[in-house]
Amino acid sequence: MAVYTDISKRELDLFLALYDIEEIVKFTGIKEGVENSNFLLESSSSKYILTIFEKRTDENDLPFFFNLMNHLNDNEIKCPQVIKDKSDKLYNFIKDKPAVITSFLDGMSIKKIAPKHCGELGTNLAKFHLASNKLEIKRNNTLGIKDLGTLVAEINKLNLNEHADLLTIVNNEYDYLKNEIPFNLPSGIIHADLFPDNVFFIEDQLSGIIDFYFACNDYYAYELAICINAWCFEGNNEFNISKAKSFLHQYNSIREIGAEELKSLPILARAAALRFLLTRLYDKIHHNKNDLVSAKDPKEYYEKLKFHQTVKNVSEYGL
Repeated sequence: MAVYTDISKRELDLFLALYDIEEIVKFTGIKEGVENSNFLLESSSSKYILTIFEKRTDENDLPFFFNLMNHLNDNEIKCPQVIKDKSDKLYNFIKDKPAVITSFLDGMSIKKIAPKHCGELGTNLAKFHLASNKLEIKRNNTLGIKDLGTLVAEINKLNLNEHADLLTIVNNEYDYLKNEIPFNLPSGIIHADLFPDNVFFIEDQLSGIIDFYFACNDYYAYELAICINAWCFEGNNEFNISKAKSFLHQYNSIREIGAEELKSLPILARAAALRFLLTRLYDKIHHNKNDLVSAKDPKEYYEKLKFHQTVKNVSEYGL
């Protein structure tokens, strides 16, 4: 179970005394989650999520995440609402770690992704981008395309004898991309981690977006590139143009994708694939066999990168 911080009923009760919510009669650790500890809280009539932030989350970033989530809720974007305490504070502490209570979202992440699900994602992501553009808060993307050089340098410092083939690929790809990445595209607040396990559906309708703890300011088109990588390939890493077409067309119907964004999309897709190859490779090298969550295979993103390297025009993504 991916619960890194266990809590007792007494510790929970002391924490909940700070909030004006009904009595919690049951709390259960949630298996999902890589970065933080999550618990389902249940009263006789409502459900909530308690998240305890572990060491990889900077407390200074929390107001950005929480204000974004509540702003999106105010603008009818389906995501958890942060429950403020009796003093109007956004979060408190359990065992000296920051902790927050959010509303519970119905639905489940989709296991078999179809083009219609990608279309739902496109519609809701465009609405997200338009709504977040009204919010004047900023957080740099420390894992973004402008910082790929830093990630590459970190990887090159490590003992990679077992992954020497991937290191050569990484260095060659970055040498190409560093001269091709654009620097003047439309930007604003993006989710930055919109993988299928962070998007809930009820039947085929998107019911909510969760896990905003990588949200930051970056290019909107970079978010599109991340989603193409995360949603538009099959289990064998074969690209599915029907999924990409549905995603991009539905997004474009709400927020028009500019000409420069379209032109840059193949490069951004390569950069996004390289970013996740790098972070997965880093996590795999540093993975402890006693960790609660298995390290993900970086080679998945090498296979996706190979496809993007063949793309010459955005029409090959379905637009």
